[in-house]
Amino acid sequence: MHESEHTGLDREFDALPFTDRCQTLWDQGDHVLIGVSPGNSYFSAERLADLMSWLAKYFSAIDIVYADLHLDTAIHALGYSPDHARKRAHKELQGVRRRIRRALENARTGDRRTRVSALSEFRSNSVYRALHARLEHAARTDPLLHRTCEDMVLNVLLGRLPETASVTPEQRRAGLVYLLAELPFFIDTPAVLGVRSSVACHHLLMPLTGILYSGAASIRAARNQACAVVRPLTIPQPRSAAYGELAAEPIREAAERNSP
Repeated sequence: MHESEHTGLDREFDALPFTDRCQTLWDQGDHVLIGVSPGNSYFSAERLADLMSWLAKYFSAIDIVYADLHLDTAIHALGYSPDHARKRAHKELQGVRRRIRRALENARTGDRRTRVSALSEFRSNSVYRALHARLEHAARTDPLLHRTCEDMVLNVLLGRLPETASVTPEQRRAGLVYLLAELPFFIDTPAVLGVRSSVACHHLLMPLTGILYSGAASIRAARNQACAVVRPLTIPQPRSAAYGELAAEPIREAAERNSP
């Protein structure tokens, strides 16, 4: 951590690393990753600029990766025509790129290295491709990981479909493809980006975090990969006890599943 640059005053955000090891990697301050999804109103240009400015007090390098893979497929699965889905995906990506550009212009990051990449740029990255293949296999063959991914996709779809609509198998598959494209950065950002260690920061507590960091599933986060919930101070953080429960739950489930 860059103690000399952090005064402790006027903190706009608060962070809760997921495990003690995540805290250690946070304190090392090598690298932080911000994942941005199109259509997500949470990441306004102002909030993203503030977040980058705050994270620059702790980390030597910042990467923003925005999701642009399979967006039209996911929109099409919500019931829109292929043509409308392509146009809407194009519009949403234009919007997210515009917000990121404005954030970069206004962020106070000093001499910290900052970089922006589209998720599609990593399709030629051999490490990303290998991780993606492992995750696809694990999502098919690991019951706990499969169920957790399915539940996450279902929750997103139910939040976007009319109340009377039912989720179709096609919609589930499209959502899973979209989710799996992002997951390599959940488990080994250092290998993909060539950094010593990395902290992936999220503004929400995700069920997959407990799975990937507990060892309960057949695939887990690398030892130099960390995760932290980072949110504005105006949004309450989850209680520490509840956060620990999220990590412990998949371990209990795995033990019960494997017991005689």
